[in-house]
Amino acid sequence: MERITMSIDEGLAKGFDALIAARGYTSRSEAMRDLLRREVEAQRLADDPQSHCVASLSYVYNHHARDLSERLTESQHAQHDLVVASMHVHLDHEHCLETVVLKGPSAVVRAFAAKTQAERGVRHTQVNLITVKPGDAHRVPGYHHHHQGHQHLIPRS
Repeated sequence: MERITMSIDEGLAKGFDALIAARGYTSRSEAMRDLLRREVEAQRLADDPQSHCVASLSYVYNHHARDLSERLTESQHAQHDLVVASMHVHLDHEHCLETVVLKGPSAVVRAFAAKTQAERGVRHTQVNLITVKPGDAHRVPGYHHHHQGHQHLIPRS
């Protein structure tokens, strides 16, 4: 691990300490690492449109909107190579929450999310992308298995 030193003004330090206490961090270092990871990840996504990712796409929609449930399901089936899983939650008599887990090229995942968000009746869309590096690395020494047509998706540091 590499050590860095920072100087910040007292007001920012107090605000940061309040933030890390509210989020349950045990140290400034771990909170700072998380902030840096988030910014590095955002830059990586911006710099490399060919990157691969895993993602969660969550949205609330009105299931009474004309044919919306069917259109959303059809969209997921059309991208069956991108969609890993979905979870459907009934919020009330009109609204549903759906979370879809995706994996694939970041640009394709973003396009799928944008298409879903643009559907009439879909509200409160949120997408979270995490870049991964496709590969065959095994993190457990001596552990080996057959991949049967898929690759590991290794989170980047």
